[in-house]
Amino acid sequence: MSDTGLSRFLGGSPAQVLLRLVFLSFVVGIILSALNLDPLDLITMSFDFVERLWNMGFNALGRLGKYLVIGAMVVVPIWLVTRLLAMGRNR
Repeated sequence: MSDTGLSRFLGGSPAQVLLRLVFLSFVVGIILSALNLDPLDLITMSFDFVERLWNMGFNALGRLGKYLVIGAMVVVPIWLVTRLLAMGRNR
């Protein structure tokens, strides 16, 4: 298979990327449903957070740091695993 610009941009063939995104969307949908969240709730919570940040001023920076650390506890290991798996595929 030739390495086209589209395949490089997507990180694989379009069909594989689409299948991967459908699967991940399904899994994330199950998790969000189990947590009783929907996308509109997430958007509302984001706007509420920005409003609270504005209203509380700089005292909210500590909460922002807490959110950053909590998010990093999820994102960084996932990123590390995906990089390790990608490195294993390149061999």
